[in-house]
Amino acid sequence: MTAAPDTQPAGNIEPARKNFLEGLAVYLQPRVLIVLLLGFSSGLPLALSGSTLILWVADRGMDLKTVGLYSLVGSAYFFKFLWSPLIDVVDVPFLSPLLGRRRGWLLFSQLLLLAAILFLASCGPSSSALTLALGGVLVATASATQDMVVDAFRIESLPERDQAAGAAAYVAGYRVAMLVSTAGIIVFVAFVGRTGVAKGIDWSYGYALMAILVGIGIIATLCASEPSTRARPAPPKAAPLGQNEVPVVAVLVRSAAAMLDTLIEFVTRYGYQAIAVLCFIVLFKLADTLSGTMTGPFALNIGFSKEDYALVVKGVGFAATLLGGFAGGFLARAQPLATCLWIGGISQAAANLAFSWQATIGPQILALGVAVTIENFTSAVGNVIFVAYLSALCRNPLHTATQYALFTALMAFGRIFLPAGAGYVAVATGWAWFFAICAVAGIPGLILLAFLQRRGHFAQLEAAKPSAEAG
Repeated sequence: MTAAPDTQPAGNIEPARKNFLEGLAVYLQPRVLIVLLLGFSSGLPLALSGSTLILWVADRGMDLKTVGLYSLVGSAYFFKFLWSPLIDVVDVPFLSPLLGRRRGWLLFSQLLLLAAILFLASCGPSSSALTLALGGVLVATASATQDMVVDAFRIESLPERDQAAGAAAYVAGYRVAMLVSTAGIIVFVAFVGRTGVAKGIDWSYGYALMAILVGIGIIATLCASEPSTRARPAPPKAAPLGQNEVPVVAVLVRSAAAMLDTLIEFVTRYGYQAIAVLCFIVLFKLADTLSGTMTGPFALNIGFSKEDYALVVKGVGFAATLLGGFAGGFLARAQPLATCLWIGGISQAAANLAFSWQATIGPQILALGVAVTIENFTSAVGNVIFVAYLSALCRNPLHTATQYALFTALMAFGRIFLPAGAGYVAVATGWAWFFAICAVAGIPGLILLAFLQRRGHFAQLEAAKPSAEAG
């Protein structure tokens, strides 16, 4: 006897409601909330050594050539893998014995970041361009170090089933911090300037405020628990030094050995697929990053004002980014990793067509809001899923920081260097065709995704989950 028609929906709704509530509850777990706060701590200094610093030096009246060179102070984010093994093989004196290796490194990098931001805050109108650049380099280096430790801490602290939620929380905190360190500091500096504070000093007040906000990450570190399930490598002092061996040299040698071990372990695990995996890491976000470098110039070029564009990006776009981040987290918990990557890859490539449509109809603010909402939402979904994928690749608990730093360096290569010719393409083709080309640029990553899926790459990652959680 079949069930009555009006009873069937209730049977379907209840499990769905339960799954939704369980998916929502994971974001309220203390360890996920800690990751959210650490995401804020990671996102805060990015603009302080990048776009916000460039705006500061431009406000000082420096020539455009000098202003452009300031983009180089963020190179530490690309080269961070060079010192990433130190985080895996060296304990921070005093802090690591007290807090644990990961939390010790977290607090150490945050104290360095605090000092670097305060150094920039101390720079007044008489400070030279070189002094400001040095401050930017110090902030970027401390920030890149903190990023590596946070990534390792997040991967090691959360069980496999919560990695996607952790990635979503991290991205949400990161985006909020970037809003604070861009639009937030600009509003604060403008307010300080209206109170009569001399020009140049107002930016010092702004950076001092950002230094105070570093305390959010410090509080998170002190409230967190050291990951207890990771296999720990022996610290350098555990291995006896030769009579004529210099301790610093010994640490550098062991760090290089850790880097080599990481590469050998990765190639051994994936064999000939390793090259495809590395290429996939570079190309998966290409459609998104290629267009992302030009959306601002595009909006101004077709007739939008700076105020209109800022209002849409910082308002509607920010909300869409947060929603997309949490949607990506829910998706990654509900679907297999390969399915999620297909959804993220196709959607972020297709989102470029919204800007092609915008280019054909001209500067209509509603259309810009729609295009930015679609682009930011799909980009955030893709980011969370891709972070979850990179986290799944980090299977060697001895070298988590080194592994993830290498992967994110490849991401940085795709983000920094591959879009370098985007402006030339836009000039040659026009905006509508340019964004169509950006959509097509997502195809190589999807081809590699299909290749890896057919070769069992994702089945191998799924099979490794039980052993990862058992540890």
